Amino acid sequence: GKNCSLLQEMDVIQKQDENCYCYVQNRTIHLQYLWSTLQIKINSREKFRFEPISEKNNCRNSETVFEFAACAVQILWKPETCTETFLSIKQYGEDVCFKIQPFKIEPYTVRVKREMLDGKLLFLFVAGIFLFHFANSLSRSAKFFYLSGIILGALALLVFVLLTLKRFIPRHSTFWILMSGSWMASLYFIYCFKENMQWLWSEHRNYLLGYFLAVGITSFAICYQHGPLTTELSITLFTWTLQLTAFVLIYCGVTIPQVAYAVIAVSLCSKGLCYPLGAACHIARKMKHHFKSKKLVFKYLTEEEYREQGESETLRALEELRSFCRSPDFPSWIAVSKLQAPHRFAAFVLGSPHVSPAETKAHDEQYGIGSSFLEEQLFETRAQSEQDEPANSIHEEDGENENEMHTQTPFPYATELL
Repeated sequence: GKNCSLLQEMDVIQKQDENCYCYVQNRTIHLQYLWSTLQIKINSREKFRFEPISEKNNCRNSETVFEFAACAVQILWKPETCTETFLSIKQYGEDVCFKIQPFKIEPYTVRVKREMLDGKLLFLFVAGIFLFHFANSLSRSAKFFYLSGIILGALALLVFVLLTLKRFIPRHSTFWILMSGSWMASLYFIYCFKENMQWLWSEHRNYLLGYFLAVGITSFAICYQHGPLTTELSITLFTWTLQLTAFVLIYCGVTIPQVAYAVIAVSLCSKGLCYPLGAACHIARKMKHHFKSKKLVFKYLTEEEYREQGESETLRALEELRSFCRSPDFPSWIAVSKLQAPHRFAAFVLGSPHVSPAETKAHDEQYGIGSSFLEEQLFETRAQSEQDEPANSIHEEDGENENEMHTQTPFPYATELL
């Protein structure tokens, strides 16, 4: 890595000779890069060889037989020459290094661009969430069973063949050993296909389409011959397989592993909460029949209770007002500038009554028992009733006189004409 050129965002590098490039990941986690990827595009007029560089390519450091086999296959699996290639790097993933080997003295361009929202990652994440929450209903669908068989046959052909020939394997231990090996080989095949998918699609598109078409038709025919799942045990196993696949999609659909772990944990908790919530709802429905709610009885307040409640609520509101005025958030200087009697306001805040004794006495004299206000109200009502009676009679007399006038002088200008 010391002799390689370090790539940064928005870089555009143009060279002619053989060189290696490395992109070092930023270890600071930011949630805005949850579905972000770095796109590296390499193009030239002439063909060149793109070779990934990794410590895993050194087969001497392999610790197990499987790692050595995977390393050997990866060395043999080298893409052919091309004139254009793309490389998508996940944020917070491993550091990526690669080598460009041009065959002729022709400049090639390396462009680095960040894609803030990668549609593939978002699609995998949403598909994982959907698959986990609807795994139970999808496992009982015949159409989804056939679709799953086609996908399994295309991506994991060895596993599909082993499941088809399960009845011919006498011992279960032998079957599970073969199944483990088939799954490991299929997962490695999927990994290699993912790494070299763009090269395979651009160089061997016809062979790839022929493989998917032939294997898809054969898988559908075998699944249609066996028919969809019928036993509860097989449906349950299929549901668990879909949920595990959903977890893999969720993990692959985000760039921050911690977020993927949190989403998986929340999904498991939400799935587990269905049972206690369902039991609680069932118990609540059962208890509802035993403890029926009584009808609400409205109780009217007496005059004394109404007065006591009004006094208590008034005192409580005044105390809340005093506490608010004592708080540091209260704009004291603005309030004092707008008051006509700031000394009285300060006394109220410190605990004095909000009404002075003089105002209380004046209120009692004006509105208390035997006050002038009550006498005026009584006399005004009587006088108004007495005035209404002669007014009505006067209006009636005026109406009668008007009717007489109309009958006597239907033509008011007749005398003047004569």
